[in-house]
Amino acid sequence: MQEELNQFERNNVWELVQRPTHQNVIGTKWVFRNKMNEEGSVVRNKARLVAKGYCQEEGIDFDETFAPVARLESIRMFLSYAGKFEMSMMGELTFFLGLQVKQLKDGTFISQTKYTRDLMKKFGMEEKSSVKIPMNTSVKMDMDADGKPVDQTRSEHSLGSLLYLTASRPDITFAVGVCARFQSAPKESHMTAAKRILRYLKGCQEVGLWYPKEGGFKLIGYSDSDYAGCRIDRKSTSGTCQMLGNRLISWFSKKQNSIATSTAEAEYIATGSCCAQILWMRQQLRDYEVEEKEIPIMCDNTSAIAITQNPVLHSRTKHIDVRYHFIRDHVEKKDITLEYVSTDKQLADIFTKPLCESRFEELKHELGLIELS
Repeated sequence: MQEELNQFERNNVWELVQRPTHQNVIGTKWVFRNKMNEEGSVVRNKARLVAKGYCQEEGIDFDETFAPVARLESIRMFLSYAGKFEMSMMGELTFFLGLQVKQLKDGTFISQTKYTRDLMKKFGMEEKSSVKIPMNTSVKMDMDADGKPVDQTRSEHSLGSLLYLTASRPDITFAVGVCARFQSAPKESHMTAAKRILRYLKGCQEVGLWYPKEGGFKLIGYSDSDYAGCRIDRKSTSGTCQMLGNRLISWFSKKQNSIATSTAEAEYIATGSCCAQILWMRQQLRDYEVEEKEIPIMCDNTSAIAITQNPVLHSRTKHIDVRYHFIRDHVEKKDITLEYVSTDKQLADIFTKPLCESRFEELKHELGLIELS
């Protein structure tokens, strides 16, 4: 408790003032908890002094609320810069917001190994055989109208657990995203696909992200898309990832909101989404006194690149949501540059479609997914 009070004093958390006459004064209380490591052992007793927010009345004490939350990209960005900051003397960071962190002399390893092991027990996968890829390339998932229904709560529980794991496992992001599209009316085929992801994880429970200490911190984005891959509405899937040097910081796989009429349009929409994330990351990097300009976004479609550079082509893409067209303004301002990369060097390929084992393993390695021995 005294440590908490000393921390308030050092950081100038509050200022002592006269009590206001026409306003309620919100009290405080102590919250005690045990901080545990990934094995569940108590490593520290914590005491926090918090305000009794529940004592406030809307319209009297406040008009609106705001809760700041940390984005996982911010956490991964911070950890990639961690072997550069001086830390307080609280011991080595090993467990943070559900992520296991292992600091070595040549880099930092981020994983969710304990959580993965718990999933294997929870869903009875200990005796199941493992597979090499999370989704078979021959699988074409749809609503399966004639399929056998399964319990929706059970299905949502398994997918929710897998979604949480994507915080450190980009290799399952696409497969989990596809399965999550069918949660309004899950069928046995959808549950089978989700179980395959668990079987894949069974064979690589120790895998995580490796952030090497050496190497530059140049921000670079990769953008890719399939074309009309969804069998239900023929919308395409955008896949992007953002790297700081050779450290994977951010990624996503998401079905596009509008239907693209060509591969170029699908790729153009994906680059717009990637640009938005890049600009957000550039703003965050300013907190680290890093100023990025002309950030490259690597795209494997020359027509999509041409759309951002040639105003004549814009007349053919008026039906695309205006939010994606802002990328052209940022190309003109030289905030970003769109550069061509061959398909075999496109790291975002793993977020747009199922891949064969060899290609899947190649991209895992390029993204920095490793298993510490």
